[in-house]
Amino acid sequence: MLNHLSTALTLFTRRLPASSPRTFSGALRRLCRMEAAVVRCLPGEPKLTISFCLQGSHKHMLRDQDEPLGKVLARISNGIAKNQSKAKKSKKNRGQEQPDEAAEPTVVKLFYDGEEVPETVLNAEAWQDGSVLQVGDVKYSVQRNAPTFTTAELPVSLLAGFPVCPKLEVEFGNVQDCEFTWFRENYQDSGWTQVGCERVYIPSNQDISFRLKLSCTPKDGSRSGPAKELVSVGAVEAGPGVCLFDNRHAFTAKVTDWPTVRVVSYNILADIYAQTDLSKTVLYPYCAPYALQLDYRQNLIKKELAGYNSDIICLQEVDKGVYVDSLTPALDAFGLNGVFKVKEKQHEGLATFYRRSKFRLLSSHDIMLSEALSSDPMHAELLEKVSANGALKNKILQRSTSLQVTFLEDLNKPGRKVCVANTHLYWHPKGGNVRLVQMGVALKHLSHVISEVAPGAPLVFCGDFNSTPSAGVFQLLSEAVVPPQHADWSSSGPGESCSMELLSDIPPLLSACGLPAYTNYVRGFQGCLDYIFIQPDCMQVEQVIPLPSLEEVTTYEALPSVAHPSDHIALVCDLRWNP
Repeated sequence: MLNHLSTALTLFTRRLPASSPRTFSGALRRLCRMEAAVVRCLPGEPKLTISFCLQGSHKHMLRDQDEPLGKVLARISNGIAKNQSKAKKSKKNRGQEQPDEAAEPTVVKLFYDGEEVPETVLNAEAWQDGSVLQVGDVKYSVQRNAPTFTTAELPVSLLAGFPVCPKLEVEFGNVQDCEFTWFRENYQDSGWTQVGCERVYIPSNQDISFRLKLSCTPKDGSRSGPAKELVSVGAVEAGPGVCLFDNRHAFTAKVTDWPTVRVVSYNILADIYAQTDLSKTVLYPYCAPYALQLDYRQNLIKKELAGYNSDIICLQEVDKGVYVDSLTPALDAFGLNGVFKVKEKQHEGLATFYRRSKFRLLSSHDIMLSEALSSDPMHAELLEKVSANGALKNKILQRSTSLQVTFLEDLNKPGRKVCVANTHLYWHPKGGNVRLVQMGVALKHLSHVISEVAPGAPLVFCGDFNSTPSAGVFQLLSEAVVPPQHADWSSSGPGESCSMELLSDIPPLLSACGLPAYTNYVRGFQGCLDYIFIQPDCMQVEQVIPLPSLEEVTTYEALPSVAHPSDHIALVCDLRWNP
């Protein structure tokens, strides 16, 4: 049977008359005009699915792959007969009695290459791509394993001037190949007006107060699957006007040319922290409540990140749901892939994105710092020193602070690799000693994995280090040593003091964005806590994107605000990676 089916197209053309070119073209056109019957059938799975529309009703059948075709066809025919019987009973109940006539069963057959497929053939072999299902007078073109959307959603909140990025997942296809058409609601004739044809749509002021509709067709190259239509839940609303990051985008209008790499580090403020009573009444009481809502802030974050045209993005305080449902589909639409490391015991974590046209993901080597300290023999010496103070040791081991380590390969120069590290250290103002130990573990781990995975690869170390330039962590990174008399060793008081000389296995690093007056600006604190560290012998700073002025930052007193989604400011710089 399989051999017979494989010769389908050849046999079909042979049976056409001598003047067949025109006839053959007509046959193809008729096939294209048919409605589709979509079949999903994968080796190793016991079931297959058959989906098609019949008399305005969507049919979705789940059948055994090793079941004879005849049983499926009979099921379709019987289903039609039952519907006809119900319709007759309904007419009788309304007094519209019909003569009792036995309805003839609907003919249901499957054809391949113009020949009827025997009913004894098993489903897995019978439902071939390009075959034709006949149900009465209706014919369907069978699409086996056609590109299909398994997820297709529009964001809830839509703002004029801010990108709308649908969440899409395709089976048997590629999102980059899909076709998109955007429409705006038209109240005058209850219809829709076409407004765009790209994957991402940026609503204009003309779209305010109207809903949007997206018609999208899944594709794999030239092969198409069943289209989907998505209508927004709500209408487009007015945006906030000028945002804090708008002026910065003037410096990042284009993607950098090789060998320059644009890097972003940004604490985007996790929703689980923004929505607490502490945040609303103590930390950010000056921020309008609606501007702390996740949907609103996500619009700003996506526009800000898209406008930087970055090659590498390291984010902190990323809610797991935000990574999956918002950031991944948005940044994927702008050419970036991502990896995520969730904090243990938390619902937020670290995310690293990279431009897929420039980099290939090699491997990830993420760790929870406290777990590595207590269980990895390479940290035994540090653990022994910390254990001299039981209270400090317990505090460190209770922390879920993580280190995300990602190795990328340069696609423009295969074999050339870079190590991208991302972290968010312990937050407490008096936790300098905890952060020192955490950084000691991080640097030891980085030195080890670089030597194991990609010897000589440069390190780009991003994050919210919760450390000002006078802190021990900054000294350890920039000088590769912290002396035992540093004040941070006793930052939490004599009861948790632990003095030691801490050495870094990685040579001194350079803060690529210098030492800004502030990267975190709230009512109770303004200071530099975020950094992008590089190895100056491997990379040079070409451009640092200027941070917003004090006047801009304090337009709404402090951060976050209606014009900025986080209490932190993104660091953005262009690095020249020595060829």
